[in-house]
Amino acid sequence: MSETNPIPVTVKEIKERLALHGLPVSGKKAELIERLQTHEGVETTISLEDEKPAVDAFFPEDEEKTPWWRSTDVLTPQALTAIGVVILMVTAVFVFRPTWLGFSPNYEYDLIDYDASQARTFAEELVGYGHGDWEGRMSGTTEEANVSAYIESQFAAMGMDTTLHSYQVPMHHVNSEPSLRICVQGLAGNSPCEGPFAAGSQITSFQHRIDYVIQGFSGQSEFTFDQNVPLTYLGNGSDDGLWASAGGTIGYVINSGTKTGNTEFFSKAAENSLAGLIRVNKDYNCGKIEGNDCVPIFKGTGIDAVKEANGGAIPSDIPFIAMSKDAGEILEQAIFNATGPTGVLEMIIDVTNDQERTIYVPCGEIKGRSSEVVIVGGHHDTVYHGQGAIDDTSGTASVLEMGRQISEIVNETGKPERTLRFCTWGGEEEGLYGSRAYVEAFQNSLKDNLRLYINLDMNHVDADFSNRGNSIRLFGNTPEDMEHIGRITELYKNERDEVADRYDIQLATYQGAQGAPDGMPYNSDHGPFVYDLGAEQRGRAIVCYGSGSWEYHTYLDTMDRFNEESLGVSVTIYGTYMRFLAYSEY
Repeated sequence: MSETNPIPVTVKEIKERLALHGLPVSGKKAELIERLQTHEGVETTISLEDEKPAVDAFFPEDEEKTPWWRSTDVLTPQALTAIGVVILMVTAVFVFRPTWLGFSPNYEYDLIDYDASQARTFAEELVGYGHGDWEGRMSGTTEEANVSAYIESQFAAMGMDTTLHSYQVPMHHVNSEPSLRICVQGLAGNSPCEGPFAAGSQITSFQHRIDYVIQGFSGQSEFTFDQNVPLTYLGNGSDDGLWASAGGTIGYVINSGTKTGNTEFFSKAAENSLAGLIRVNKDYNCGKIEGNDCVPIFKGTGIDAVKEANGGAIPSDIPFIAMSKDAGEILEQAIFNATGPTGVLEMIIDVTNDQERTIYVPCGEIKGRSSEVVIVGGHHDTVYHGQGAIDDTSGTASVLEMGRQISEIVNETGKPERTLRFCTWGGEEEGLYGSRAYVEAFQNSLKDNLRLYINLDMNHVDADFSNRGNSIRLFGNTPEDMEHIGRITELYKNERDEVADRYDIQLATYQGAQGAPDGMPYNSDHGPFVYDLGAEQRGRAIVCYGSGSWEYHTYLDTMDRFNEESLGVSVTIYGTYMRFLAYSEY
């Protein structure tokens, strides 16, 4: 007869014994038992000692010690039946742990794996598709088309069914390198700026991407020194009288102490017939990433509102740029505060902003037994003038790594119950165009079948914890989903504590209406999945943001600051929930 070595019933206790042997503790319960059997080399049986009372406890052999309840005077058939019912009820309570009695649901989660080096490789390959000079993957460009094809090929290599969706959307396009220069004319302002007779004239050239960047839906211009287009100082843009006086000139507005965005400024420029618009950054990222300067950032523009302000047309003849603080102060000294001849400006911006361009949404799918679908996504486009390593190469690399891990699990486990879909979005930086177009195209199917959308946008934490913090924010709009995320987070902290202990993982639930303080923000690609499925239906979503990036939307958002370890927090927690939903009816 073989020796038996009873093992506990609970998964937790089985894992504890496996850990004592230095064995892996991941997998389903049957796999854990088999692993313990194989290692201990003996026949194992599940012990029920802690769940079922021993028979001898009810029927002792020593009649002299017979308890009162065994007396034939008391232990009638009816009493035996009552005792049996009570035992069954008590056993049921502690075995099944009903939630209506205050017990927490007993779910089992298996953490997915995460390969940080592979995530970094994905990120480096994505960045490699950037523009040859400007490094970005702007929507509607050859660079965006190429990176979309790369992403689709990666999904195919994972064994997924793939689709490369394309959509025609409004999109501006930077056609060539712009030019921004100031000339202070010599000979008391009488010398030409350039040519053989330019005696004593001084020209200052501003460096594209570093000193200034083109803004979303900027118009084009060919303002030369000879035209001498004047500039009008608009302060922080809050004085309507200054705007009204700026017609025909280039408006100069300082971004300091105001929450006004590009859409309102550009609309005012159109309403007042300005020749151009310069917005100077004096209150964002100042002194944090490049000396004491405030680096210029790219921002999009709500083109529909601007068209309304311009009589229904896009103002294609109003160039719009953002300048750094240092560059702006050089301009101010030469033009507004000059003690000698006033400088003149050259502003040549070659963009097209009144046409549609093609953007892409590559998707990989693992077909489930049902039509219900779980989707995870991030945006693969970036601002035109930077690598976008954090925004949102980090999220796209995370989608790819999560897809790779889930694909391996499906290969080992079998066909999931729910369909699993992995997508990346073009057009996010200019107005969530890719995700909005996708939701519109598949709205009826998504209304009926979307179980959950997972969004990964800048789910990254800079390694400089001491100055930038170490927070990772996981939030959703449904308590049930966030309760699962909370339990998985605790499991992650226990089983992957070496990494988890380095990060401040924060959870929150936002159930309010769109625009409400307690509502999900409409600031990334989860927005359409939550709010655009119809007035009577709100989609379920969970989102991850990291602790942010001072380099956001600047040319300095590069792989130099990339921390691939941090991506593993959201990939593992959200990927584990995706795995749970894949094989669960919940």
